[in-house]
Amino acid sequence: MIKPVFIHPDWSAPPNVKSLQTTRKGGVSLAPYAGFNLGEHVGDAPEAVTRNRALLQTEARLPAAPNWLEQTHGVAVFDLADAPITHIPPRADAAVCRVPGRVCAIMTADCLPVLFCDAAGAVVAAAHAGWRGLLAGVLENTVAAMQVAPEQILVWLGPAIGATAFEVGAEVRAAFTAHAAEAESAFLPNTAGKAAGKYRANLYQLARQRLSALGVTRIFGGDFCTHTDAERFFSYRRDGRTGRMASLIYLG
Repeated sequence: MIKPVFIHPDWSAPPNVKSLQTTRKGGVSLAPYAGFNLGEHVGDAPEAVTRNRALLQTEARLPAAPNWLEQTHGVAVFDLADAPITHIPPRADAAVCRVPGRVCAIMTADCLPVLFCDAAGAVVAAAHAGWRGLLAGVLENTVAAMQVAPEQILVWLGPAIGATAFEVGAEVRAAFTAHAAEAESAFLPNTAGKAAGKYRANLYQLARQRLSALGVTRIFGGDFCTHTDAERFFSYRRDGRTGRMASLIYLG
């Protein structure tokens, strides 16, 4: 067993807001999930995932087990005050919490993880924003669920596929630009070979645009690429069969 390696978000969150980003380093999973895979749904040995999740709780000194979600690339936001008695994860792509000691958690392996808190340290949230959820409004729904003024919200953008690696079709670009014309600047055309007619999409820029439109301007992070940094990150687009990382936030 190898101790996991974490990323501690560099942002101006209040002292009682605790946040953490896992990497693929450490853990007990074997290839192609090596090593710190936290996803139960990707084909990894169940006992390895269980050990990794236990290792996460102890090494990160979490106050409780993370509240995992069944993510669907949708826009539903689950309030952890309504956490079920059963261990069946709720179907949602974001979680919000005002109760200390309950851990919001989302899993990603190219999609954009987004952590939120307010300046007073009264509410936190985490959202899973792949392009589908981002387009459909998962960030907007998360901000609404926090029930605080947008100018009081701080955001950290975690590890996601970078703009140089994320190729999408023209229909994806068209859908985003139909929502907001400024989204056009987040898509660069590919013109050569088999990639002709496709675009390289900047998830970080799209997220910043959506948040800024809401009045959220205190945005941190956004300088990772899961696809190119194979040593630190899982990437579904790069590897296909692979593990999942977790982005966690809670009130201490």
